[in-house]
Amino acid sequence: MLPNTGRLAGCTIFITGASRGIGKAIALKAAKDGANIVIAAKTAQTHPKLAGTIYTAAEEIEAAGGKALPCIVDVRDEQQITSAVQKAVEKFGGIDILVNNASAISLTNTMDTPTKKVDLMMNVNTRGTYLTSKACVPFLKKSKIAHILNLSPPLNLNPVWFKQHCAYTIAKYGMSMCVLGMAEEFKGEIAVNALWPKTAIHTAAMDMLGGSGVESQCRKAEIIADAAYSIFKKPKSFTGNFVIDEIILKEEGIKNFDVYAVKPGHPLIPDFFLDEHPDAEMKKRESQGTYAAELNPQPCKYNLKFTTTSAIPESKEEKSQPQAKPHSGAVEETFRIVKNALNDDVVQATQAIYQFELSGKDGGTWFLDLKSKGGNVGHGKPSDQADVVMSMSTDDFVKMFSGKLKPTMAFMSGKLKIKGNMALAIKLEKLMSQMHPRL
Repeated sequence: MLPNTGRLAGCTIFITGASRGIGKAIALKAAKDGANIVIAAKTAQTHPKLAGTIYTAAEEIEAAGGKALPCIVDVRDEQQITSAVQKAVEKFGGIDILVNNASAISLTNTMDTPTKKVDLMMNVNTRGTYLTSKACVPFLKKSKIAHILNLSPPLNLNPVWFKQHCAYTIAKYGMSMCVLGMAEEFKGEIAVNALWPKTAIHTAAMDMLGGSGVESQCRKAEIIADAAYSIFKKPKSFTGNFVIDEIILKEEGIKNFDVYAVKPGHPLIPDFFLDEHPDAEMKKRESQGTYAAELNPQPCKYNLKFTTTSAIPESKEEKSQPQAKPHSGAVEETFRIVKNALNDDVVQATQAIYQFELSGKDGGTWFLDLKSKGGNVGHGKPSDQADVVMSMSTDDFVKMFSGKLKPTMAFMSGKLKIKGNMALAIKLEKLMSQMHPRL
């Protein structure tokens, strides 16, 4: 891991969403230098599902060697932002670094995203970042360090990153567009950059999205903290960059990235927005039977690059290849094997009903009931309403249950469409992994 140098001693860092996860990890890294941390987050009382509050985070920060100022801040509320900024200036004398980390996510398509969730993502991600930056700018201009860091991705305009979760992508890219605009607007005064992980990071949000066991496919939040620390060490002239955590840490001399893995040696989930050729990458991984997160490095090491469909060169993997059709009855046989593997423990651990809309040979409507005692499968619709409806081809269904196609990659590439409870959809992946040896 990246060692601390003491550079941030006495610096004041305002971090949104710092009560847990990535925000708290960045705070603790800076606290080891003796930094002042403003914890701007909503959670003031213990949450039944999410660990940590602004006050417990403050205790950890001070135990690590820093000073903490916990502030109740919902970034949708401009008055709360302004108040927290004012308190920070009064207590610490100014603001040196702003980290826009607070974010909302809903990986749902256009018709399945309620207006309330659209507003939440737009107001937290884009508007919240903009307003918090605006409130901090007058004080950042007085700092020798003067840095804004947004936890947001490179602006990759390949439609594959929009078609399954358009609202989320727009909201997240809004944060990145703040980097693009403010880096130019405040050039020479404030450095403005973005940071994004190469792989999935284990946080409470990831647990809610991915369910039990997803952590084995993630890295720890400490990799983002180390990458952020590396950025904070750079001069104001380092601005307008879209930094990938692994790339900048390699430049720092880090070679062993297993130290950041929750389970070293286990395949990692690649994060969204990074693969320039996701469809080609998808086919390559299917042919290799692997889903490790060794993505092609971004051609834009730091500098922004817009990627559109027309700009993507044809690769060998992108050319149409004959697809092997499932044997007659492959879907029925898959369900037969699944049924034989069901038991009360599996049902108790899952508690969901899945409906599959399959196109192609042996297709039609099928269900997997993991709510009823002992579980059940069958052709047609389930007797009770499904919690999740998955639509895909029979080819991809068989590949998914046999381990040749990872559900996450199927969803990201558009081969799998999901309606309903996303957390339960991803939870099914654990059951699928148990089926692989039998299929």
